[in-house]
Amino acid sequence: MAQSPSRSGRPPIRQLQTVADILDTPSLARLYAHISRHGPVTVPEIVDELDLPQGTVYDYVGKLETADFVEKTREQRPYEYEARTIALTLSTDGDSRTITPALIAAVARREENDDVDVFVDRHGPDGLAAALEYAAEYVDGTVNHRIAARELDISPLEAEIILQALEPVAAEYADAAV
Repeated sequence: MAQSPSRSGRPPIRQLQTVADILDTPSLARLYAHISRHGPVTVPEIVDELDLPQGTVYDYVGKLETADFVEKTREQRPYEYEARTIALTLSTDGDSRTITPALIAAVARREENDDVDVFVDRHGPDGLAAALEYAAEYVDGTVNHRIAARELDISPLEAEIILQALEPVAAEYADAAV
């Protein structure tokens, strides 16, 4: 039986493709995180604050708008954009991960923090998502780096490094589901 399109009118697979691009492109993740934190914002503001080329910003904003992850809040130039919350849960073989604004902000840190970049290169976005969950508990004081190391199956040193690198993200998104 055929189903009607999603409420947003955007094809869910296209949205999934865009989320995959966000997780694979730190500058796109940084742009979404910036709009999410500071919106509504204009393209010139984004260009100035993120030091990205204007053409890249327009491309990224267009991609996010097409996927319905940002929306225009002003219909006259310069357009202002505001982020919509992304909360996508993927499940495979009984294991699931939820892609949230906090995870996107953690991916965005790859450009500014070599420790996050190295961790993602070694453990992928799934490893980063798991580490971010432990970082939230680390910020709460309910988990230390040794527990996280054991659960993530990494060395205590690597756990301490990634928990400290993700601490600002976990603290910023403490009230939201990480």
